[in-house]
Amino acid sequence: MINQQSFIEDIWNQSIIPTLMDYIRIPNKSPLFDANWQKNGYMDQAINLIANWCHSHSLPGMKIDIVRLEGRTPILFIDIPGQSDETILLYGHLDKQPEMSGWRTGLSPWQPVLQEQKLYGRGGADDGYSTFASLLAIKALQARQVPHARCIILIESCEESGSYDLPFYIDALGTQIGSPSLIICLDSGCANYDQLWVTTSLRGVITGTLDINVLTAGIHSGQGSGVVPSCMMILRQLLNRIENESSGKILLEELFVDIPSDRLQQAQQMADALKQEVYASYPFQKNVRALTEDTFEQILNRTWRPALSITGCDGLPSTDNAGNVTIPSLKIKLSIRIPPTLNPMHAADSLKKTLESDPPFNAKIIFNANVQSPGWNAPTSISWLTDALNQASNQYFGQNAMYMGEGGSIPFMGMLGEKFPQAQFVITGVLGPESNAHGPNEFLHIPTAKKLTCCIADIIASHYQN
Repeated sequence: MINQQSFIEDIWNQSIIPTLMDYIRIPNKSPLFDANWQKNGYMDQAINLIANWCHSHSLPGMKIDIVRLEGRTPILFIDIPGQSDETILLYGHLDKQPEMSGWRTGLSPWQPVLQEQKLYGRGGADDGYSTFASLLAIKALQARQVPHARCIILIESCEESGSYDLPFYIDALGTQIGSPSLIICLDSGCANYDQLWVTTSLRGVITGTLDINVLTAGIHSGQGSGVVPSCMMILRQLLNRIENESSGKILLEELFVDIPSDRLQQAQQMADALKQEVYASYPFQKNVRALTEDTFEQILNRTWRPALSITGCDGLPSTDNAGNVTIPSLKIKLSIRIPPTLNPMHAADSLKKTLESDPPFNAKIIFNANVQSPGWNAPTSISWLTDALNQASNQYFGQNAMYMGEGGSIPFMGMLGEKFPQAQFVITGVLGPESNAHGPNEFLHIPTAKKLTCCIADIIASHYQN
């Protein structure tokens, strides 16, 4: 009998890691960050690379299609027949976040580097590995002649832009997809590399631009200062409408929800298990303190409470090129994480009204929410799935599975939760401490990715048995 773990580790070492290194070299940034993605052709390079690997590891009866709707990012659609009428949907994405500055010497976003069982480079962990892990898990079962349900692997190219193309593909492929009873997503994280972590909730996100306009042109600051209200002063006043400047707490009650009791209990279990590890891996400068040192509150803050980040700014010259000028306008990019169960359209309306009404000094203020992505709260797991998660985690990690909310968003999950309300979900991933998705020095923790592949295989096998 083939040893499943050895089988999976061998293919990871011999085939997946080299292919992932080629994938990292492709700067296939999501359309939100590459308006010329079609002309540049990087998305085609990435999806063809992954599809070719899948063809080389094809299974009996497997169908592989790169599906393209006019003007939309492509998806990879793989249909693998099984031994039952039920369907499992495995999801991932292949588009990437932009480069980001701050990579360590010797590392870069588009040049893969292997160090100490970590594969550095943009997109390997978030989440280029997902196609390989999904197909390999099924391949391992078939190598051992273990029966499984029909499996569909769906890999999109627009997740980092809010998955705005995906609903059109879900509609177009509705007949082929059917009605999955289990949905597995490999685009999430883990709080350590010592056990299987299952994501129970995801925050939604509102991303938008705040435009502040006070002058039609910049003027000498000796003339303007003291008379013209500065854009920065107006920005401070507007931000103070939505965020407490001392604590970071969001001030709009409309952006809060009641946190379910089971999620509070899981947060407490996570806090008890990890203690200071929750924030110890953050790259704080020396002596910088977290917003709160209460681990339980930190977990709730980053999973079930709204929070504001400023992620970009236009209108300010670099410090090397800054003259004595009163700035005429500013454009600030805001990212507001919202609770998993909050309606994002209602949240965006509340933010727009709060920021634009009664503008300071009657300045021209415009807030445009270009991304309104819902969060997601998992349905209660049925007993066979809970047992399967624990058994898989103990088999490959030596500890029970743990449950956690995530602060980020996977837009597809909310969409699927509404479309397939009877489905069970396993949302997991390899984005653990210091892996730094979206930031510099992103890495894939290879031992965890291998063990996770084994866990997915066991979960698929348990699904068939139950």
